[in-house]
Amino acid sequence: MKYTLLICDDESGRMGPEEVVRGHIAWTQYMESRGVVLLRAARLRSSSDATTVRARDGEVLISDGPFAETKEQIGGFALIECADLDEAVDVASRHPFAAHGVIEIRPVWEP
Repeated sequence: MKYTLLICDDESGRMGPEEVVRGHIAWTQYMESRGVVLLRAARLRSSSDATTVRARDGEVLISDGPFAETKEQIGGFALIECADLDEAVDVASRHPFAAHGVIEIRPVWEP
C-alpha cells in the first residue's frame, strides 16, 4: 500500500544540516532493511514562499503564505510503499523530524 508522509516542523531549523543528512541516511537505511520502498521525497521551500488559492463564487482568491497560521508547517513529503498502516507508522516514527515535529500519514487514493 502507498502512503504519503507529510513532514511538518517549525521552520526555526533546530537541526543542523549535517544532523539532517545523517538522520535521513539512517532513516533510508532502516526502510531498506524492512523492505519499505521510498518512491519519492522532496523538501519544500519555506512556507513564506507559499501561495494559497481559493475559488469562491466564480472569484479566485490568492494570498501569500500558508493556508493556516500554525507553529508547524509542511516542510516536505515522502511517498512510501509498505505492507500496511502499522508499518507506515513505524517508518514515520523513525523519521528524523518525528522527534520534534509531526509526521502526518495519508493513504494514497488508488481506485
